[in-house]
Amino acid sequence: MITRATPGRPGPRLLLPALLLAGLSLWLGLSTGSVGLSSGEVLRHLFTDDGSVGDRIIDQLRLPRVLSAFAVGGLLALAGALMQVLLRNPLGDPYILGVSGGASAAVLGAMLLGLPALWQTPVAALGALLSTLLVFSLSRGSDSWHGDRLLLTGVVVAAGWSALISFVLSISPGARLPGMLFWLLGDLSDADRPGLALGLLLAGLAFGLLRARDLNLAAQGLLQAAALGVDTRRLRLELYFVSALLTAAAVSLAGAIGFVGLIVPHLVRRLGAVDHRWLLPLAALAGGSLLVIADSAARTLISPMQLPVGVLTALLGVPTFLFLLRRQARA
Repeated sequence: MITRATPGRPGPRLLLPALLLAGLSLWLGLSTGSVGLSSGEVLRHLFTDDGSVGDRIIDQLRLPRVLSAFAVGGLLALAGALMQVLLRNPLGDPYILGVSGGASAAVLGAMLLGLPALWQTPVAALGALLSTLLVFSLSRGSDSWHGDRLLLTGVVVAAGWSALISFVLSISPGARLPGMLFWLLGDLSDADRPGLALGLLLAGLAFGLLRARDLNLAAQGLLQAAALGVDTRRLRLELYFVSALLTAAAVSLAGAIGFVGLIVPHLVRRLGAVDHRWLLPLAALAGGSLLVIADSAARTLISPMQLPVGVLTALLGVPTFLFLLRRQARA
């Protein structure tokens, strides 16, 4: 169950460390790579245009990729936090509920058909929304949706999308298959247009902050929230569709990157930030920082080769989640 809001204000105390972590991760992403750059060189290339190799590395390669990684991590963490309120379950996550599977299958289908990369974002959004509609329509009971039914239906729908993804890969031409597989594992090497993702991240965060009071009440129980005047049916629909849109933007930009939306909101809650006025911005900052650090490691660990960043997030996420489950069982 989601932890209930309690007195105290740990959220404000966590904001400064989260901002410092975000700044440190951005500096790490800009300064590390096959060509090392000092802090002074990074700052000079950010604010001046001298046409040098270092200037092109920062402006054309690292800065767009770092901002894309931060946006994707923030989108996934924010979507996971909203999903966990929707289900009142810390296992709520766009990947578990099939939203990312629908987006990934749609994008791979577009790749198979040879559609331009410009189509990936709208196609991913359509796939995510289709998955959302499937889960909602299949999980609806006689009068309403229930968290357990939504979770189980989402797991089944995710398995269906996984089978469809395997089918698409099996019939894809050999020349396209390596790129499709690398993208599917989570890849930021072609993420050079972070503007839309950053805009959606800010819009999603604004939505969450505007609805923070209702989210706090819903986390304590839908019956209690309804008794206090919250339109719970509308809130649940909004949460699912906003989460689907955020996930679609992340998938279209970087492929399937797991565990960020599951682990980050859970860790932020474990640190005491259960008020969504603070939980949501903290989760976005922490998720963005985590993915920037993971992508920096993916670029440098076996340089000049690159690892799919989704592999690193899974390697970090699995033991972290198992550790949290073990601690929760002992509590």
